[in-house]
Amino acid sequence: MKEREARGQESGDKWEVQLRKGCLELAILAGLWDGRRYGLEILRRLESDSDLIVSEGTVYPLLSRLKALGLVRSEWVESDAGHPRKYYGLTSAGRRRAIEMAGIWMQFSSSMGELLVPLAPLAKENR
Repeated sequence: MKEREARGQESGDKWEVQLRKGCLELAILAGLWDGRRYGLEILRRLESDSDLIVSEGTVYPLLSRLKALGLVRSEWVESDAGHPRKYYGLTSAGRRRAIEMAGIWMQFSSSMGELLVPLAPLAKENR
């Protein structure tokens, strides 16, 4: 019985990881909405504003992919700390994509929220 519970927990953990990964592109675009940021600022913003705790090894390849898609631009800027930092910002295509993705997310999360209403009290107890 404990083995089955452990497998169920492991499966749930994997599901949560996949859910968070699926949201990461939108989270990065949204995190850049109000201006450019360098990599560590992006990581901190994701952690503080969305509870998405991700590593540099996850974020930087995604930023490179978003740049290749023309959704993000980057530039090196000298910093007061003595070494240059690479800043990322949204392109106009990135802003359009962020708006599109936000609309899809809001519709999806609203629908899921309605579906999950009967489970809400139980889910709160279980967290």
